[in-house]
Amino acid sequence: MKLLPCIMLAVVLYTLSGCHSSDQSSAKQSADSTYTLTGKITGADTGWVYLLHRSMDPSITDSVKMDGGRFTFSGKAKGPEFCLLGIPDNGQASFRLSFFLDTGLIRISGSKDSLNLATITGSRVQDEYKNFLAELKPMEERERKLGKLYDSLEAKGQKVNMDSIQKTFGQIEKDKKELAKAYARKHPASIVAAFEVYDNFFLEPDAGELDTVYHGLDTGLQNSYYGKKIKNVLEKTKMTAVGNPAPEFTQNDVSDKPVALSSFRGKYLLIDFWASWCGPCRAENPNVLKAYHQYNPKGFDILGVSLDDKKDKWEQAIQKDHLTWTQVSDLKGWKNSAAEQYGINAIPMNFLLDKNGKIIARGLRGEELEKKLHEVLN
Repeated sequence: MKLLPCIMLAVVLYTLSGCHSSDQSSAKQSADSTYTLTGKITGADTGWVYLLHRSMDPSITDSVKMDGGRFTFSGKAKGPEFCLLGIPDNGQASFRLSFFLDTGLIRISGSKDSLNLATITGSRVQDEYKNFLAELKPMEERERKLGKLYDSLEAKGQKVNMDSIQKTFGQIEKDKKELAKAYARKHPASIVAAFEVYDNFFLEPDAGELDTVYHGLDTGLQNSYYGKKIKNVLEKTKMTAVGNPAPEFTQNDVSDKPVALSSFRGKYLLIDFWASWCGPCRAENPNVLKAYHQYNPKGFDILGVSLDDKKDKWEQAIQKDHLTWTQVSDLKGWKNSAAEQYGINAIPMNFLLDKNGKIIARGLRGEELEKKLHEVLN
């Protein structure tokens, strides 16, 4: 399976207990802020339907009972908001339909077995989002085919070809960003533009690139939910951009002793954000371990910051992956204070510091890490 990062926000499955028109359909609030969402799901007669409001902080989930596969949600919205619709699946709410909820009457019609293909009418913002997705579809189809190819090569152990496909995935992600940027330039007041900019940039943002896109959006859109999300990502990306001093933090190691980032001054240091439950992180650990053994004698060290919330799982992973460098965590998962400080939305993620604690590179994986260390330590 292709090694995509562990992502904080891209969630498609929620437990029941945890509980993208024209530019006129933007972040502006209409005179009537009420909405009515009605739907008919074939193949589902009774049971619950869940509506997850993602454009809220924190997200909230509404629920109603179906009657003959029909349901109705009603309420008030400050403006168009991105939502997910879900129905129970083996004791969990499977949110398989994403859409923009707008004021007025919205209708959904679909099948229980293919809810993601449901027809949505009545929302101009959703119509706009649908048009954008049509432009995005060729890229996603290419990703899907590459994913299947990657899986087959992985089963055969053909690492060289797998690495080549990983680079292709990276290019597709760049193409998606270009599409989102172009859309935002053409529709600077569109909430879909703000959503797509955030969705495509929050994982691996470039401060200069994102700054240009953000300031190209209309002021009203900058103050919208996703406009504020973009601004937050931008501010944290600027703070941890190459050339800046790494923000100071202190967390406890596995022996509950506090370790300060500044205690590593005088060495080239990799701040490595990871977690025991993150498959891509565990797959990357051998590369990090190889770099450590090769360059540690030359003045290179690593500070692992775990996004675990269970100490035993964290310690077991350290032992199993032979991670002999300093490891710290506050055991708060995605709420890890250092991760929030550095704007971490996906792992693995790392920052390479020079002897004075200045960031000289970020997001180094595989051969990129070894090449950078060879450059600065030889």
